[in-house]
Amino acid sequence: MFTTRPEIAGTFGAVASTHWIASQVGMAVLERGGNAFDAAAAAGFTLQIVEPHLNGPGGDCPILLHSARLGAQQVICGQGPAPRAMTVAKLKGELGLDLVPGTGFLCAPVPGAFDAWMLMLREHGTWRVRDVLEYAIGYARNGAHMVPRVRATIETVRPLFESAWPTSAALWLRNGGPEPGGLYANPVLADTYERIVREAEAAGADRERQIEAARDAFYRGFVAEAIDRFARGFEALDTSGRRHRGLITADDLAGWRATIEPPLAFDYRGHTVLKCGPWSQGPALLQTLALLDGFDLGAMDPLGAEFIHTVVEAQKLAFADREAWYGDPAFTDVPMATLLSPAYNAERRTLIGERASLEFRPGSPDGRAPRAPDYAAAVRRAEEMAAAAGSGEPTVARLGASGGDTCHVDVIDRWGNMVSATPSAGWLQSSPAIPELGFCLGTRCQMFWLDESLPNGLQPGKRPRTTLSPSLVLRDGRPWMSYGTPGGEQQDQWQATMLLRMLHHGLGIQQAIDMPSFHCEHWISSFWPRGARPGKVVIEGRYAPEVLAELQARGHRAEMGGEWSEGRLTGARREPDGQILAGANPRGMQGYAVGR
Repeated sequence: MFTTRPEIAGTFGAVASTHWIASQVGMAVLERGGNAFDAAAAAGFTLQIVEPHLNGPGGDCPILLHSARLGAQQVICGQGPAPRAMTVAKLKGELGLDLVPGTGFLCAPVPGAFDAWMLMLREHGTWRVRDVLEYAIGYARNGAHMVPRVRATIETVRPLFESAWPTSAALWLRNGGPEPGGLYANPVLADTYERIVREAEAAGADRERQIEAARDAFYRGFVAEAIDRFARGFEALDTSGRRHRGLITADDLAGWRATIEPPLAFDYRGHTVLKCGPWSQGPALLQTLALLDGFDLGAMDPLGAEFIHTVVEAQKLAFADREAWYGDPAFTDVPMATLLSPAYNAERRTLIGERASLEFRPGSPDGRAPRAPDYAAAVRRAEEMAAAAGSGEPTVARLGASGGDTCHVDVIDRWGNMVSATPSAGWLQSSPAIPELGFCLGTRCQMFWLDESLPNGLQPGKRPRTTLSPSLVLRDGRPWMSYGTPGGEQQDQWQATMLLRMLHHGLGIQQAIDMPSFHCEHWISSFWPRGARPGKVVIEGRYAPEVLAELQARGHRAEMGGEWSEGRLTGARREPDGQILAGANPRGMQGYAVGR
């Protein structure tokens, strides 16, 4: 079967990520004796420099890992919560908002990525703070190669930076902005990380004390203080069309730490798929598998309309349950056991017919009535935004309505440790850059609804239900594969398709990544302006025209996308003979797997 590149194979270790520099950094750590956790952290901090339009220090990072030492898997939750002052009464009552804005300060949660990486390093790594951060500091100080998409993103928001976000203009538009293929430095961020290293080392020679000092510098020291001053002292134009100061404070940062949790698991055809809890959309992939367990996918053409139809219809049901039931389990009673149970999914499976459903159909686990957002209103919002775009309304320039994307990194080392991490948010286009720090805050709180009664309704201290969704897979109970992708709503769609093709059609990682894929936009988007497009399916342009025609005949509102437009997956797996194999997405010409 055609592939764009060979699947990497070796026995020493492998790293796959969404940018070749981060992959090489991770591999350099392994070559210098570091383990998978050291390598993933170094690669993760490097991604903040080489893909600043996709993630940043002010963003989030859920991590799934397997520790060979413990013989166990863990989730490290790097999803920060809503600030204490962020309430429905404040945003809806006092400020008159219907939705949480998609940019600016009001949608900023506590930054989670830094503490997630540090917690993993403390618990499972072997390297010190300086060792892990030196790669990111070097690229920030001396410059990193800028891919064309960074410049394209900056040009999209240039009018906003020049007219309303002067600190971002000072950082990203100096000397005209980074040129594609050139080097671009962020010396302010280099200073920030160098100061964290100095404060870490001032705590003494002990590695764990240094890590704790670094965490304190970020969450209880100069970083938190700078975030507090700037967010509360500057009014940022956001997608509401108005200017708002931030609600996040230094106390919010001081009161939060990343946590270690058990992963959710679902057994499928001899494999156990592990995901983060229902504070993420990850369980939707598990529900999709539970629904598809009643179909003979192996008998279907992996490039055929029947395969696409069956997977999409299962995902419509799983993602409807995401809207009706998922939320931070510390605040929301999520009936996860029932949602994954054979009886519940056997009943739901009967809803999958030969024709596409255009309905929004959450289930009633344990007889409970679903409590979901207004689907019709979401459809209207999508139609209104499409009409505005069609009329040439300068939404982006006026409001900065430019979304970001995400990164991913997978690492397996020679000892059998595995990491799957999906850092995101804190994009350069998220909110105004904090001038003393060289980075901006994230926007994940846009995923809350301004209705406390909903599972994902806003409450202070609550984690927004994130789309970030790393994956681990066990085979016959043994750790087998780490994989994931950027893509927001598409993350657990593309991941499901990749895994199904590997398990049912015998493909390797690179083959499954390269094969044409698809996505659906039927359910309510997690991102501002929270639209829905009933029945919309986009298939990659390399599909046969007959596939598109059959999907449309089945009632899907299907359309053909670009030839290399669907999926940005990476993955690595370890076979029983000790071989480590890895692959990465060729789309966009950035992702690479390395190993030996």
